Amino acid sequence: MKSCFFLGHRETPSAICAELDEAIERHITELRVTDFYVGQYGAFDRFAQSALTNAKARHPNIRAYLLLPYHPAQRRVETPEGFTGTFYPPDMETVPRRLAIPWANRYMLSTCDHLIAYVWNIL
Repeated sequence: MKSCFFLGHRETPSAICAELDEAIERHITELRVTDFYVGQYGAFDRFAQSALTNAKARHPNIRAYLLLPYHPAQRRVETPEGFTGTFYPPDMETVPRRLAIPWANRYMLSTCDHLIAYVWNIL
């Protein structure tokens, strides 16, 4: 099983949606990715969630997980329709709340096989 994580800017134009669909399709068919992980904050995450839902309709064998940077008991989150479930990285309980999102992103970057990203400005 291969995994892929999505990481992108909160402010992302909808024009990338077609490219996201193509990237996901290529990751499934050519790179044999089966597990996808995406966050829930900002436009890029919303576009990726939508693209994954569409891909899952065409490829029911893939799994889509919503990444949770905060413990589910502290911040209840509904699993998006069509998603397999949620994923809360291990040992997040000890991470200060203000660092939870970057820590969860770093964890996913270090454990996933592939990354689909959108960056519009590099400092």
